[in-house]
Amino acid sequence: MTKKSFNIASEWAQAEKISLHMAHGKQPTVLSDIYQEKINIAIWQRERPNSLKSSVKDFLELNPTFQKEMTLTPQDALSRVNEFFDNKMTEVSEDIAELVDMFCYLFELKEAGVRLKVLDKAMCPKFHVDKVPCRLVTTYQGTATEWLPHEVVDQTKLGWGCNGLPDSESGLYQSESNIQQLACGDVALIKGTLWDGNENAGLVHRSPELIANEKRLILTLDF
Repeated sequence: MTKKSFNIASEWAQAEKISLHMAHGKQPTVLSDIYQEKINIAIWQRERPNSLKSSVKDFLELNPTFQKEMTLTPQDALSRVNEFFDNKMTEVSEDIAELVDMFCYLFELKEAGVRLKVLDKAMCPKFHVDKVPCRLVTTYQGTATEWLPHEVVDQTKLGWGCNGLPDSESGLYQSESNIQQLACGDVALIKGTLWDGNENAGLVHRSPELIANEKRLILTLDF
């Protein structure tokens, strides 16, 4: 994908499905829908090549506790990611560099905060909203992020509002069927509470519970 893609009001963008507060589609141009006022999650639904899946699986077997946090620019992302992978995951490095480039271009940023880590348990098991303007999330292996449609959430039950009760009992959402989940490989832009005018409309989401011995590789990008 080239940067030019975000500047063109293409047929792709017009064809993407927009449902209440969510936009999703098979083309990366759907990510630009995050600028729409009512949208608080935009999902690029994509398939991971088998070669990428295989390289990630092999890497995690050798590096089960891998984690890295850094600040990358579109110009240095590929070389630096290649470096911390010891040039062993070229396809993943190229994908991360492309996402950094897209993220920075879309939000007119010179750099992005990058976190890439292996998880063997839920990092944030309770539903919450992020205190950021917008975050990019994608899972390269394992179970992906869970989230709630904005229209079913009782915001007063977040955090201390749950009165110590589990999310399933606090009244935060109406039924278990309300819980949505990204697919492994999906790229999502998630609005947080620091997005201008979005103080009470950040996407409510959580890390998924993992099965025994499951390894999850997740990438997040931040302003």
